[in-house]
Amino acid sequence: MNSNLQKIALGGGCHWCTEAVFQSLKGVKKVEQGYVSYTDENESFSEAVMVHYDPKDIQMETLVEIHLHTHKSTSNHSFRDKYRSAVYIFSEAQEKEVKLAIEKQQKSFENKIVTGVLPFVSFKPSREQITNYYYKNPDKPFCETFINPKLKLLLSQYSKLVLKEKLNHLEK
Repeated sequence: MNSNLQKIALGGGCHWCTEAVFQSLKGVKKVEQGYVSYTDENESFSEAVMVHYDPKDIQMETLVEIHLHTHKSTSNHSFRDKYRSAVYIFSEAQEKEVKLAIEKQQKSFENKIVTGVLPFVSFKPSREQITNYYYKNPDKPFCETFINPKLKLLLSQYSKLVLKEKLNHLEK
């Protein structure tokens, strides 16, 4: 893989949804679906993806913006342990950049963003049978109900960043 790639881990809703969103973007070279943990009171694993991207093609700020708009980033619902709303960072520089990106995006939301900026500790990959879930099963009811609306949002609000060949089926 390209040595200029950077990575960030993102958690929000179901990792099938998050995986499909980031697999559909230009500049994202690899998306690993699984579970991320971090320290302190939330050391349990939570559904997330590890996104490997080329910063020449897509900026971290853009990834954070898309993440905030494609999951319930303002909701502290009862499943937040399993679906922690977070950006997991790998350095102090990333932490500053992500916090600034979230702060900039706050004006786009009526309610306060609850997405945490947390230090990455460990990653546990999903079973092979459920990885690449959307692109293996686009016609499943779960995909049509929960993932397609997120991908349609990408097409309408971030069309220049979308790998159109992956989402042709949604433009019918």
